[in-house]
Amino acid sequence: MKKLFVLSIFALACGAMFAQQPQGQRPQQQPQDVRNDKIGVGMTPTMSEYWSPQPKVVTPGNQATASAPSDAIILFDGTQKSLNDNWVTKNMRTQEVNPAKWTVKDGVMTVNKDMRNGGGDIQTKQEFGSFQLHLEWCVPEMDAKFTSQIRGNSGVYLQNMYEVQILDCYNNETYVNGMTGSLYKQTPPLVNAMRKPGEWQYYDIIYNAPVFNADGTYKVRPYVTVIHNGVVLQNHTEILGTTEYIGFPQVKAHGDGPILLQCHGDPSPSISFRNIWIRKM
Repeated sequence: MKKLFVLSIFALACGAMFAQQPQGQRPQQQPQDVRNDKIGVGMTPTMSEYWSPQPKVVTPGNQATASAPSDAIILFDGTQKSLNDNWVTKNMRTQEVNPAKWTVKDGVMTVNKDMRNGGGDIQTKQEFGSFQLHLEWCVPEMDAKFTSQIRGNSGVYLQNMYEVQILDCYNNETYVNGMTGSLYKQTPPLVNAMRKPGEWQYYDIIYNAPVFNADGTYKVRPYVTVIHNGVVLQNHTEILGTTEYIGFPQVKAHGDGPILLQCHGDPSPSISFRNIWIRKM
């Protein structure tokens, strides 16, 4: 009898509890974590704002003319003077520096492959750390006999250490880590965004320079983003080390370095460049 009485009292208590809830609803459970309820309590919008220092004002370039931003360093503006003022040829064996002797005509400069007449790679007189680089390049129309790497081959070297490949990859297959926009012999591009030979291409390159430990190893590796004709080919890609034609990337401690444009020396017709500018970051 006592057990039946206790059960009856329990049933009445449960019935009273459910009777207090709106029709058809279950009892509300308490949240397990109520910390978010306190976010912003007692605050105003201005408490999470700050107004200084204000960023420097930079006037963007004109899209119609592909002009440079107001704070850019102009590395080539289509004139012979611009080539003379900003670029040199350096013999890597003897370290001898001479004036750059690429051909300038009609606002563009064309690679000089004649090594007996001052040809070869050219590099900037200035040295750079992290930067934003813009350059435009054109592979001329050429005979179909030039294929793979023997077709409009060049490259832009970041700090004279790490190469972003330039090549005619329009209907021209080659090894993927040697394609246009690859980190040469390291990382293939995400896509192939080549225009036809004879049409102008452009690169926008954002480069984060490395930081080295005292023993010459990377503390922070270099990274690069490459945009080709408005299409991302490298998305903040980690650079593994120096560009090596034979073998694998090496880690070599260095400071700021020049931008180098490669004279590949293959027998295909020379490519041309125009409208090159850089912004230090």
